Amino acid sequence: MTAEREPVQGQQLRFTVLGPVRAWRGDEQIHSGSPQQKALLAALLLRGGRTATAPELIDGLWGEEPPDAAVAALRTYASRLRKAFGPDSDVLVSESGGYAIRIGIGAVDAEVAEQLAAEAEKAQHSGDRSRARELINKALDLWAGEPLAGLPGPYAETQRMRLEEWHLVLVETRLDLDLNVGFHAEAVSELTALTAQHPFRERLRELLMLALYRSGRQAEALAVYNDTRRLLAEELGADPCAELSELQQRILQADAGLAAPADARTSGTGPTFVRPAQLPATVSDFTGRDAFVDELSDQLATAEGRVMAVSAVAGIGGVGKTTLAVHVAHAARHHFPDGQLYVDLQGAGPVPTEPQAVLGAFLRALGIPDSAIPKGVEERAALYRSTLDGRRVLALLDNARDAAQVRPLLPGTEGCAALITSRARMVDLESAHLVDLDVMSPEEALVLFTRIVGEERVSSERDAAMDVVAACGFLPLAIRIAASRLASRRTWTVSFLARKLADGRRRLDELRAGDLAVRATFELGYGQLEPQQARAFRLLGLADGPDISLAAAAVILDMDTFDAEELIESLVDASLLESAAPGRYRYHDLVRLYARDCAERDQSMADREAAMSRLLDFYLATAARVYALERPGDRLVDHLAPTDRPGLDFPDQSAALDWLFTEADCLLACAQQTASSAAMVRRAADLVAAAPDIAESGVNSRRYEAVAAAVGDAARKAGDLQAEGRARTLLAHALSLAGRYDDAEEQAKTAWELGRAAQDPVPTSRVPNQLGIIFALSRRSPEQAERYLLQAIEAFRKDGNRPGEASALGNLSRVLLETDRAHSAVDTARQGVQILGSLGHVMRLATGKYQLGIALSGSGKHAEALTELTEALTLLQECRQPLWEGMAHQRLAEVHLTMHQAAQAAAHAEQALALRGHGGEWRRAIVLTVLGKALSQLRQSGRAEACWQEALSIHERLGAAEADEVRHLLAASATAATA
Repeated sequence: MTAEREPVQGQQLRFTVLGPVRAWRGDEQIHSGSPQQKALLAALLLRGGRTATAPELIDGLWGEEPPDAAVAALRTYASRLRKAFGPDSDVLVSESGGYAIRIGIGAVDAEVAEQLAAEAEKAQHSGDRSRARELINKALDLWAGEPLAGLPGPYAETQRMRLEEWHLVLVETRLDLDLNVGFHAEAVSELTALTAQHPFRERLRELLMLALYRSGRQAEALAVYNDTRRLLAEELGADPCAELSELQQRILQADAGLAAPADARTSGTGPTFVRPAQLPATVSDFTGRDAFVDELSDQLATAEGRVMAVSAVAGIGGVGKTTLAVHVAHAARHHFPDGQLYVDLQGAGPVPTEPQAVLGAFLRALGIPDSAIPKGVEERAALYRSTLDGRRVLALLDNARDAAQVRPLLPGTEGCAALITSRARMVDLESAHLVDLDVMSPEEALVLFTRIVGEERVSSERDAAMDVVAACGFLPLAIRIAASRLASRRTWTVSFLARKLADGRRRLDELRAGDLAVRATFELGYGQLEPQQARAFRLLGLADGPDISLAAAAVILDMDTFDAEELIESLVDASLLESAAPGRYRYHDLVRLYARDCAERDQSMADREAAMSRLLDFYLATAARVYALERPGDRLVDHLAPTDRPGLDFPDQSAALDWLFTEADCLLACAQQTASSAAMVRRAADLVAAAPDIAESGVNSRRYEAVAAAVGDAARKAGDLQAEGRARTLLAHALSLAGRYDDAEEQAKTAWELGRAAQDPVPTSRVPNQLGIIFALSRRSPEQAERYLLQAIEAFRKDGNRPGEASALGNLSRVLLETDRAHSAVDTARQGVQILGSLGHVMRLATGKYQLGIALSGSGKHAEALTELTEALTLLQECRQPLWEGMAHQRLAEVHLTMHQAAQAAAHAEQALALRGHGGEWRRAIVLTVLGKALSQLRQSGRAEACWQEALSIHERLGAAEADEVRHLLAASATAATA
């Protein structure tokens, strides 16, 4: 019988066997001797304190042919271990002709892993899958390579096999939990590698099929089954297990039970399903509308039993659509316990919000990380619907322009609902329940007015109060504005307000029709503003962005941020401006239109242009600071147009990138808006030039491309060769990133001609570099690509732009590699890396190492290539560049493929695909081709063919030359299958 054990504490001994056998006292490692001495230690540790007899130990260490002095050797090993243990020598005891180790609970890593696994099993049985997954991961973290690594003897070999099998079981358990908490795409990569290592382990194949199916890759999931069936038949003469066959049938039938569990992504360290609560606050003085509230509430209540309940609330501006919708949504929250989403679609403004952007925001609000959000609107909509599957969520889509704008935003599953407000009556929105909202009744209008102003002031002037609400046309927004003005001015009487509203020159004609009624209501509020408030109201409405930061607003107003904030908050109090978030403000779409009308009427053109010029300066100067932090030594910042504003300072690169990505929509909107002014078009082009991270990150690349094109067109109309040349240089870059090389070449050549005509060093150096990239990647003419890149290097050197020179050297290395000059390619790429390393240019250094990795691989130095590409990947992740991350994963996959490490290649290819659309369809097809090659080497030909079929479909749709390679791969696979 062993003594009762206590938990290990302080400086007591602890041991590891889930890797090399080691002993530790606190943080100090103890020398535990020769491999056979360690084998004795492991044999004792794995008995959990039980005594092992000498014959058992001899058999375990030497097997059937022990040395003659085996007993003496055991004594020697035990003595040396005691000496090594020092003060704790008494833990190794001799008894009954054998030995035992007596240590505290948790002193051996294998024992800790067993405890964690047991706790995980309990958590899983209790339904806490997230906790179970966390515990299993902690257990798996204890493994440090091969268990009992390097130990001789039959006992060590037997235990090694047992521990490795146990490790694999834990991995399967954790992967099963991954799928149950929503990590489908992430699990595919690991499962692909594991099935390659353990091809006959059907549980792994089953998990892989399920992960692929839940990731929307049904063809690949079925191909896994076919590959498994063929492998088992050829190698074992057996059929797949019943569980695998049943899963195949359920996939074929699109069994709804295979969808992610309802509580997937609700917890854990990765993507989580958050319960959003985005509804704006309901007004405390909501009045009337009882019939509408009941009607809409009844519709939303039916969401539990219908596929969808869509209520479209239509009406003229200011009629109270949003107020009603928000009130109803709050009242119906108990029907939607999994969350409520909200967005202002700005449908009445000049630039309605794009569904793609809304879907991105909704997915982030639901817990999906940026790296998992696809690029295209269709893919985002599909992920949005999948994320909501099995949930009960309400989406309030406010101020929609038309049915086309809202269709991608509608939940598609039972239990969810959408509540839509719009000025348009959406008769073409399928299955919608339409509600036409009219003005308030006189009684309702008076109640609303009284609640805001106060019963005491209204009761003595009831007739005057009725005159006020009648003059407002019984429009709720107009009533609210009038009442708010009166409530904030204690010296005014209701009669005084009524007399002001009776002035037909200010109100009566406009209150008689449609939008003019809203305009008159806003005129009432605007007319009561102090001069400084009115100026702020007019000028802030000029900017096109979806909202505006306090810093940018202060620049427009030409004030310091403290005074600007006080002034802006007064407009929020007057209900003429909304506080979108701390430090950010936005107009209701109709209020913005009215503010611009006021600016055109009451502000001179010179004042308006000066305000927008200040905003442009602010964005340009700040973006230039971000660029300089991201790309030290790059000469672009020296060639940008000068600004009168210094821009913001940032403590570090991370803060700079935070600002850039937060302001991306506003920055691009400013560039596009100001480009229409001949006096500002050059700075607008430079603003786009100073923000390439917006395109290179892959997140906003489509918007960046559209703005670059618009600025280029505006510059052409203005006759500004320099601005047009720079804009078209940027457009060529964006098109090249998307793989649209024909369009990119056309824009680049135009930019080069313009740059030379304007004697502008920006396009004359960057365009030949871009053309070199285009010709190299599209494999049109390596010779022409080389000529372009040599011209770029010369131009960059002439301009003193060392980062640009390094970039061109990296691109030139690709061409040298393609033309069988591998040694020169490596040397050239190293030159670029050395330049960038000396400058501390993190982003460019990452791309330089990326280029060097490609060159090293092409020259046969695959191990070095892996090192450089891995370092590049780490740097790119720090710079938040998912597009480049995917490219690095792709290259790592190709190198592993060349080294016949198919499992690692497949894992990297899967990680590139998991970035979901960054780089466009063309790059996705490239990665699918690489993945198919890796799977083919892993004898998963069915799944490989599924990847190639998808890649071929993309290439054919794009007219890409790579389609021929994929056709060849498919033909070769078909031939091999029939051989």
